[in-house]
Amino acid sequence: MRTITKKPEVLAPGGTLEKLKTAIHYGADAVYIGGEAYGLRSRAGNFDYEEMAEAVAFAHSHGSKIYVAANMVTHEGNEEGAGEFFRTIRDIGIDAVLISDPALMEIAVTDAPGLPIHLSTQASATNYQTLNFWASEGLERVVLAREVSMAEIQEMNEKTDVEIEAFVHGAMCISYSGRCVLSNHMSNRDANRGGCAQSCRWKYGLFDMPLLGQQNPVGAGEEGIEEKFSMSAVDLSMLEHLPDLIESGVDSLKIEGRMKSIHYVSTVVNVYRKAVDAYCADPDHYELKQEWVDELWKVAQRELATGFFYKDPTENEQLFGQRRKIPRYGFIGQVMAYDPETQMATIQQRNNFGVGDEIEFYGPGLRHNILTVEAIWNEHDEAIDRAPNAMMIVKMKVPFVVERFDMIRKKK
Repeated sequence: MRTITKKPEVLAPGGTLEKLKTAIHYGADAVYIGGEAYGLRSRAGNFDYEEMAEAVAFAHSHGSKIYVAANMVTHEGNEEGAGEFFRTIRDIGIDAVLISDPALMEIAVTDAPGLPIHLSTQASATNYQTLNFWASEGLERVVLAREVSMAEIQEMNEKTDVEIEAFVHGAMCISYSGRCVLSNHMSNRDANRGGCAQSCRWKYGLFDMPLLGQQNPVGAGEEGIEEKFSMSAVDLSMLEHLPDLIESGVDSLKIEGRMKSIHYVSTVVNVYRKAVDAYCADPDHYELKQEWVDELWKVAQRELATGFFYKDPTENEQLFGQRRKIPRYGFIGQVMAYDPETQMATIQQRNNFGVGDEIEFYGPGLRHNILTVEAIWNEHDEAIDRAPNAMMIVKMKVPFVVERFDMIRKKK
């Protein structure tokens, strides 16, 4: 009979306060966010100090933790103000900071003693000696490079005591541990200082240039390449291999996506929470449920693969060529209130829906219910056929119990 000695943390992205609260509501043990400086997601809804304080209060009241990513590569001058930043987030109550640059680590240790430091994946930790080095420097956790295999993780766990965090779901940077200069070259935006333009995901044409200035498109003939291609990888998903990750000793299962929607965050956290709890409760009788897999595909934006965990990726893991048909669902609203006596739900609309649409309600614990919309009323109790305006408040009759912050989607 197998027993699980430690239950891994489900770690979710929190691009905004709304996403952070959604992640925790749907079961995240911890959420990682960005501040207004020193991070790698300048276009995410990064947090100021007041928002961080609200995030910490909310998370800690629900038994969850908050980590701040400060993982940029600093050039001369970029480190200015970092000492005050680290002191402030420490005093706010942030549970740890993720850093890749040793200069920022030194500032954090010197100016904000007591603030736990986690090594960012940008630092490319790929072997147990590296983990032991960072442990000797006082770091509590290492976020592994995404190029690490399952066998290497198992060896690391046997030969080091530092906590291990690994990405298990989301977009995969095509460059080694995210250290890319395509964006710098293509758009003059430094990916390693927070400005990535995601140039690898642009669509490119392929040309033969036999003479200077002459461009012959490859693909003009019958056997040529007809489709525009990218240099991007498909997305990572380790849901079907969670037992391997848990038994390998991974302490934290990290979901990518600070710039994704609350539809994505709620769905993915919901699924991994359910699967982790099920496996840790009874590993001998654990069964991967098809409904969990199907649920992830409702928010999938690309094909899904296992990255480097079991083999080096091939052209089959590149975002190019014939794709599996993905059932696409649109996020249309969120429940704000429900009266069980009248069965009336108050809904904040996020995308157009109306009478006659088949919609799906879902909530924490993978609660699901489907109904066909028969009637809608606006906030003035006037009957309407559709809810076309973003963020409008509407009411509708729902013959089953729903809860505040349940989500609503429909198939496109």
